[in-house]
Amino acid sequence: LHSDVDKGDGKVKYVLSGEGATSIFTIDENTGDIHATKRLDREAQAYYTLQAQAVDRLTNLPVEPRSEFVVKVQDINDNEPKFLDGPYLAGVPEMSPLGTMVVQVAATDADDPTYGNSARVVYSIIHGQPYFSVEPKTGVIRTALPNMDRETRDQYVLVIQAKDMVGQMGGLSGTTSVTVTLTDVNDNPPRFTHRNYQYTVLESLPVQSVVARIKAADADTGSNAEMDYRIMDSDGPGMFNITTDEGHTRWGHHPSEDPMSLILTRKPLDFETKSGFSLRIEATNRNIDSNFLSLGPFSDITSVKVTVEDVNEPPVFSTPLSRMFVSEDAKVGSSIGRVSAHDPDTTNNAIRYSIDRNTDLERFFNVDALSGVISTAKALDREANSVHNLTIFAIETQDPTQIGKGISLITVQDINDNAPVFAIDYETVLCENAMPGQVIQTISAVDKDEPLNGHRFYFALAAPVAGNLNFTLRDNKDNTASILTKRGGFRRREQPVYRLPVLIVDSGSPALSSTNTLSVRVCDCDSDGVALSCGAVAYTATGLSTGALLAILGCIITLLVMVLLIVTMRRRRKEPLILEEERDIRENIVRYDDEGGGEEDTEAFDMVTLRNLNVIRDPNVRRDVTPDTPTFFHYPSTTRPSYKSLPDNVVFREFIWERLKDADVDPSAPPYDSLQTYAFEGSGSVAESLSSLESLSTDSDQNYDYLSNWGPRFKKLADLYGNSDGTSVFS
Repeated sequence: LHSDVDKGDGKVKYVLSGEGATSIFTIDENTGDIHATKRLDREAQAYYTLQAQAVDRLTNLPVEPRSEFVVKVQDINDNEPKFLDGPYLAGVPEMSPLGTMVVQVAATDADDPTYGNSARVVYSIIHGQPYFSVEPKTGVIRTALPNMDRETRDQYVLVIQAKDMVGQMGGLSGTTSVTVTLTDVNDNPPRFTHRNYQYTVLESLPVQSVVARIKAADADTGSNAEMDYRIMDSDGPGMFNITTDEGHTRWGHHPSEDPMSLILTRKPLDFETKSGFSLRIEATNRNIDSNFLSLGPFSDITSVKVTVEDVNEPPVFSTPLSRMFVSEDAKVGSSIGRVSAHDPDTTNNAIRYSIDRNTDLERFFNVDALSGVISTAKALDREANSVHNLTIFAIETQDPTQIGKGISLITVQDINDNAPVFAIDYETVLCENAMPGQVIQTISAVDKDEPLNGHRFYFALAAPVAGNLNFTLRDNKDNTASILTKRGGFRRREQPVYRLPVLIVDSGSPALSSTNTLSVRVCDCDSDGVALSCGAVAYTATGLSTGALLAILGCIITLLVMVLLIVTMRRRRKEPLILEEERDIRENIVRYDDEGGGEEDTEAFDMVTLRNLNVIRDPNVRRDVTPDTPTFFHYPSTTRPSYKSLPDNVVFREFIWERLKDADVDPSAPPYDSLQTYAFEGSGSVAESLSSLESLSTDSDQNYDYLSNWGPRFKKLADLYGNSDGTSVFS
């Protein structure tokens, strides 16, 4: 910059301001020269607007007005083309014709398109020839070869280059990748891997079972590989069916695998009828593309041979369900019908028949093992069971594990073997004010039999009362009858109940009859005929005779005497603690609520023989107690001091000794160890042995060895007393 005012004497100074001043651009304040301090990038900023001014160096006052100028950055080719959308993925159908468009790519160049050729781009293919080509100006990629086959190669990776400067030498370039996938078309027909398939199955195979699995291969994928299977012809019409297992789930294959056809049975297979079948199976594509019909036909045919293998089958009944009829009065052993079964195998083994007794628990029927004839084994009663559902077993004689089953439905036909009876138990009420000819009861009957034409009952009064003067019967001809009065004036005092025998006859052949008694009670009724009271009228007693009173008094006195005798006898007799029926000479623990005691005597033997015979008997012992047991101690008659006046240890000892002496003289005490409960507490004393056996004399010369000869019931006593060495058992 230069100002006209500047004379070159250094009085003028140049100042720069605006975009990039001092940072990008600087000015020489003496000369006004502007310099760029950094490398400029047009793609970052193409223009800069600056202001310049000349000012007085001393006063800083402007010597000229401010001036504005623009710095434009001129472009150079410093940016290569870039594919902003790359890398690319594209697809094209296989077998496409030459020049089919695949995809269009586009590259951009940041250089100035208006200046030179820096931004003018051309495209070329670096990798992917000769299969594909690219248009230089548009970037459109097309197929360069016709009829590319996906089954041969299904994917191609192309490298596309974009170069500026119109592709001339020195231009910059950029590249991108384009992955081209050939999509499938239905250009391959299905083909079976084998021309003939062989399968062997058992004749016992259930219906709808898989007998064969076949599959036609198709090089295509997806819907283009879908196919349908059908049976074109077979020497067993209607025996088989074919279906497509889309996911192979029945056989454990992964669902993504190609579908497989399954041949299933529609009818049971029988080796004896036909041992093999031949089928022709056709597989056809579902979705056929008309553009590729010339590559067809899009179907294939194979043969399947199914061989049926024989197995040992159970016998088969000619009639799985047979219906038979037998009369209710058939005699035992009567033939009812015959079942028949045969061995379906070629061996044709002999058959034996039997009845499943779970279906004939009461064994009403038998079946002949060889002929299959069913006969009665018991008398039948249709009223108890009218239909018998029998399961018949047919068993091979050579292989008893082969068992066939058949059903025999035996219906018992009715005969007239039950007489009619009253339908219910009638309670007939006759009012005392009943008028002659009044209906007092309507009766009906039931019969367990079931005649084909229905029931018809006839009613009449039994012969002994047919001419009675009180009642009459009228047959209503509809299986009911009415009971009517012949007179009035019935009185309870005279006769409270009338019993009327009624004869009922059925219409069977032969006819059966029964006599049923109808009880008629005479009752006092109100004006509406409602019974108020029935039965006999009680007569008022005027008094009792002297003889009757004496008889009653004698009975009372006799009862009182018997009661007094029983009480007296119970007082004189002390009952044993153990009941006689429960006597048992063994160790027992007996708990009772009395103090004292000792061994409990079960009276199984005489206590005297166990006592010391040399001890002098106490003359003061009571003689009125049975048995008369001697005592082993003489007790002084002096009165003992009160327990409260004795020390604690003495109190307890004295109490025990007193109870011990009571037990020794108790004839009901048992001669074995027992537990006695003493409801008495002591303190501070050491308890000695509580056994009453200590009271016995141990220095006696009595020999008790004979106790061991008395049997096991005296074994415990023999162990205690029968010591041959004389050692005391209490020491």
